[in-house]
Amino acid sequence: MKLTKQEIIRYSSLVAIFLVLLVYPGQILGLLKIIYSISLPLIIGAALAYCINLLSSMLEKRFWPKAKNKFAIGTRRPVALLLSIVIIIAIIAWVLRLVLPQFITAISSFFSSLPNLLNNFNKWLNNSNQASLIASQLKTSQIDWASIQSKLMKFVSSGVSGVFSSSINIFGSLSKGLFNFILAFTFAIYLVSGKEKIGQGINRVLNTFVPKKIMKKTYYVIGVADKAFSSFISGQVIEAFILGTLCALGMWIFKFPNALSIGALVGITALVPMIGAWIGGAVGFVLIAVTSPLQGILFVVYIIILQQLESNLIYPRVVGGSIGLPGIFVLAAITIGSGVAGIIGMLLGVPIAATIYQLVKNATLNKEAKSTVVVKKKS
Repeated sequence: MKLTKQEIIRYSSLVAIFLVLLVYPGQILGLLKIIYSISLPLIIGAALAYCINLLSSMLEKRFWPKAKNKFAIGTRRPVALLLSIVIIIAIIAWVLRLVLPQFITAISSFFSSLPNLLNNFNKWLNNSNQASLIASQLKTSQIDWASIQSKLMKFVSSGVSGVFSSSINIFGSLSKGLFNFILAFTFAIYLVSGKEKIGQGINRVLNTFVPKKIMKKTYYVIGVADKAFSSFISGQVIEAFILGTLCALGMWIFKFPNALSIGALVGITALVPMIGAWIGGAVGFVLIAVTSPLQGILFVVYIIILQQLESNLIYPRVVGGSIGLPGIFVLAAITIGSGVAGIIGMLLGVPIAATIYQLVKNATLNKEAKSTVVVKKKS
């Protein structure tokens, strides 16, 4: 079979790419890491834009949908976008307003009660003759105090320099993180506000250079993935609301302090699948244990039971039901995703699994339908 010129060029390019990957895997991996690091703010911005667009699109449909005035039509998108951002910021600020003051009060009470705790410990040592026993042990034992002093001074000096360098690194990381967040947020606003024009431009380029058959399949896969991701986000929000409500209600029934603030925090952190509730539970433990260690331990027992119910019953049913994925596949997707890419893998594992599941399901149904038609024609 004689190959055409285009086929020769195509196969030669594939062979060249394969050889480059085979000979220079380390350099290519390093280049990909550099590209990923540079484009990370844009990736985060695209993810923010997708989440904001879900709420903005819903609000945009509610604002004067039958309006024919150009001004009303032109202001519909900016108003919906602005209101979406205000709602998101208001929810985060409300949760922080509930949690932060109590957390600061708890830490302040802990440090204020620390002197009394040390005095009680000192009294216990004196009453139980532990102090004299320790002193006698120190006298009888041979301790190289000069060596200890030199090691202590070395540790202090290295600690001071370490704290100084760590402070510089932390300040640099915070500055970089703030800059990346501003860049990502600006990029997200730009994407949401001009999504039609951006989409039309990308479609024109793809339709010009990519065959129609490939584009049709690509649009189909993107449509299935979009439905899976949007359903996952809405299901995750519903699940977080249910978990936060159950946490606050249970804390109120068992008379744990700060029920509303801890429940709201657990609900917000539950937006991160499976482990988010543990983060909120850890902060809740600190808030409770400072005033009552016993109640703090009981709260840990309560949050463990609630987390087990959430992981094995609520989450697979709510999130799996919203995206059309069986519960067993939800647990498998989270487990595999967390093992491959940590928290990001946990966030993306479920919608990716739902996309693959739906594509395989649709392909199977189409194949079965064609087989049925062929059998009927033969009969």
